[in-house]
Amino acid sequence: MLLEVKLMAVAVASLVLAVPAGAQTFDHSPFDELLKKHVVKGMVDYEAFAQAASFKEYLESLEHADVGKLGDRERLAFWINAYNAYTIALINKYEERGSIKNIAEGIGFERAKGAWKQPIVQVGGKAYTLDEVENEIIRKQFREPRIHFALVCAAMSCPPLRSEVYTGAKLDARLDSQARSFILDEARGSWVDVKKAVVHASRIFEWYKDDFGGSDAAVGRFIAQYHGDSPEKQLLLNGHFKVEYLDYDWTLNSRYLARLKG
Repeated sequence: MLLEVKLMAVAVASLVLAVPAGAQTFDHSPFDELLKKHVVKGMVDYEAFAQAASFKEYLESLEHADVGKLGDRERLAFWINAYNAYTIALINKYEERGSIKNIAEGIGFERAKGAWKQPIVQVGGKAYTLDEVENEIIRKQFREPRIHFALVCAAMSCPPLRSEVYTGAKLDARLDSQARSFILDEARGSWVDVKKAVVHASRIFEWYKDDFGGSDAAVGRFIAQYHGDSPEKQLLLNGHFKVEYLDYDWTLNSRYLARLKG
C-alpha cells in the first residue's frame, strides 16, 4: 500500500513537471470586474478607477508579475491588459479629463515627454513606456495586426475599450470581435464608397500600414475579411480604390464627456 502511494506521488509530480510554462495564467479578475462596472460602450468612468483600491492592487500585481512563465497567448493577453490599465492610470495621474494629448502640452519635465514616452508601466520589476509596450514588446514579439483594435489610447477615435479583460483562452475570439466591430464602425473604423472607389479608413491603418501588409491593397484585403459577400468586399479585394483617412478625434473616451455630448 505504501509503495502504491509513493508511486502515485511520483506520477503526480511527473505530471506537474510536465505541464508547460504556457499552461500558467495570470489573474486579471480584479481589472475584469472594474471594466464590467465602469466601462460602458467603450466609455470609461475615470473617476471610478481613480477611487478603486482594487485598481491600485491590480497595478501592483502587474508590477510583481513573472511574465516569462506565461505562454505566448497568455503573455500577449497580459501585455494588452497592462497597456490598457496603465493608460487609465496615466490619465488619472494627471487628472486629465479632456484629451490624452494634453499631457504632452502641459508644464513640467514629465509632461514634456508626452503621454507615450513616460515610464509609467511597471511590470516584473521594470519600467516601460506605453510606446515600448506597444512597439518593442507587443508588435515585435507577436506580429498580430489585430492588437491595434485592442490597445486603447483613451481617445474617441480609438477602438472601444472592452468591458472585459483579454485572456489566453479567449484571445483569438476577442481580438477578432474587436477587429470586426471597429472595422465595421463607419464613424471611426472604415466605410467603403463603391461608386467613387474610395475606402475611408481609420488613421490606424495609415500609422501601422506595415502591420497590415504594407500597401493600400493589403489594407483593403485585411478589411475585406470582415465584410460579407458584397460590392464593398469585391472592391476591397480587387485593390482598385483610393484610400482616404478619417479625421482622428482625440477627445477623451470618458463616460462623463459622452453624457455631455448625448
